[in-house]
Amino acid sequence: MDFLYLEIAELRGYQEVSKKIISPELTGTSSVFSIEAQPATLNWGIISMHFFLYYILPFLVVLGVLIFFHELGHFLTAKAFGVKVLKFSLGFGPKLIWRTMGETEYAIRFVPLGGFVKMLGEDVEEEENLNLPPEDLERAFHKQPVLMRMAIVGAGPVFNLVLALITFFGLYLLSGLQVMTPEVGQVTEGSPAFEAGIRKGDMIVAIQGEQTREWAEIKGLIHDKAGQPLEIIVERANTLVSMTVTPKKTVVKNAFGEEVPSSIIGIVAAGKMVRLKMGPWGAFKEAVLATTKWVKLTGLVIVKLFQGVISVKTIGGPILIGQMTGQLAEENIGYLIPFVAIISINLAVLNLLPIPILDGGMIIFLLMELILRKPLSLATREWALKIGLFLLILLMVVVTYNDLTRIELFQRLLTKIFG
Repeated sequence: MDFLYLEIAELRGYQEVSKKIISPELTGTSSVFSIEAQPATLNWGIISMHFFLYYILPFLVVLGVLIFFHELGHFLTAKAFGVKVLKFSLGFGPKLIWRTMGETEYAIRFVPLGGFVKMLGEDVEEEENLNLPPEDLERAFHKQPVLMRMAIVGAGPVFNLVLALITFFGLYLLSGLQVMTPEVGQVTEGSPAFEAGIRKGDMIVAIQGEQTREWAEIKGLIHDKAGQPLEIIVERANTLVSMTVTPKKTVVKNAFGEEVPSSIIGIVAAGKMVRLKMGPWGAFKEAVLATTKWVKLTGLVIVKLFQGVISVKTIGGPILIGQMTGQLAEENIGYLIPFVAIISINLAVLNLLPIPILDGGMIIFLLMELILRKPLSLATREWALKIGLFLLILLMVVVTYNDLTRIELFQRLLTKIFG
């Protein structure tokens, strides 16, 4: 028998819900009642609409924004350098909506898992096409200087980083920054902080002359200072008190489960949160810090994957993004704003990997051309692109398998097939 709240029962499509009091149990002076939901006929229309509104639609919007900005970077840079752009497409496969304006065809295609900007002379087989009129040949991609081509190729990932920066900036400017206050919630007896005189309720306002607005800044100023006396100023009963604390060395586990050296003084945060208001300059600085932090973290995750510290089973693809998008949309549609920024950074970093067929691989080709003072042979580039395509397909197979194994229905199917 399922006991559900009325709202949950209605949300999940129950048509008949009875408020039935079952065995009231007295706990002190309070009575505990249950609400019984009778699963009659599931309203698949409501379920389908809920799935579309919270999972499909937000996923398409998020993916569309990311792809649009990426391709917009290639497009605008190519246009700025006078390169002829033949197609600007969101998605792959058959065209759903398209229109030709000027010399460029703009299209939305059936498969929304990517996009492309097709420039004249971009494909390797076009480089030896001698039938182009002189005015078009001058505007062909392969006829442009190497550095100009590198700028066009690199503009896609750069625009994804710009999107993240703009998103973080708008978020901090409008909503401020929510942080944990530097208030001490607990002091370990016998610890360096305890011996120095720090007590519960103290507000740490500065360490070694550096102002501390939030708890994370305290950790950042202490973690590598083992054995070094630090001047810490706390606010206590509206009075500033200065004391000297010498952190002691310890070993902690980082986000990847690795043991790393660190320093502690023996305090725990009070856990109180506050939202800091920000002006345009403060919001911009915080946006730059957030973008930089996520770029470093994304790069570090990739390194840890190759080192075997992180299992390949943890990586995900479009299905996982769709699941996360839906869960965030169900909880609060506003949570999708920082999510877009983070995924945009992921997309930028991944596209800069030195794999042929990705932007990073194309930049490697161009760097080699710059060094050798001549392009690689067509045969070499074709083979490299085939290898890159194979690696990309292999990656998609892995992430899709990982995504599916996170779905309970698929897990049951695998269990039935393989035992």
